[in-house]
Amino acid sequence: MADEIVNRVANSVLEVIDLEDLYPSGERVVFDISKWLYEGFVLREKEFRLHVANCDWSKFQDAYIALTCSTDAIVPAWAYMLVSLQLEPFAKQTVVGSLEQLESSIFQNQLTEFDVKPFQDKPVIIKGCSNKPVPLNAYIFLAQKLRSVAKSIMYGEACSSVPLYKHKK
Repeated sequence: MADEIVNRVANSVLEVIDLEDLYPSGERVVFDISKWLYEGFVLREKEFRLHVANCDWSKFQDAYIALTCSTDAIVPAWAYMLVSLQLEPFAKQTVVGSLEQLESSIFQNQLTEFDVKPFQDKPVIIKGCSNKPVPLNAYIFLAQKLRSVAKSIMYGEACSSVPLYKHKK
């Protein structure tokens, strides 16, 4: 009779954290305000405010918004603030920047709420591969947060992990 196959990873004390599990649902939208600038470069306040007033903001319900200007226009801070205040009742989150900066901000918020107490004095693997756009900053945020509680931190998969940190005794 053949030996029974045992899943040693499942039976180990290793804790695996998959950041993909923290990925919140919701559409990600890049909102380019250059379309509301004269010739894409000049912000004319009256015209800009008219565009803001006439926009159907409800179409951004439960979306994550990255406000940007795709031209080299100099956009005053108040313009982004004005747009963000209109988005606030609808969007889950709004940032000024790229989609990558948006994802980084989303994950920073998620990880601020992430409870690391269950990982106290345990070896932890931060799973490396994901099908969703997990930003590199999310791995850094998580590793830094775990450092205060984990016995050790590794990156990758249980079968081929890279050691990152080990608590000194």
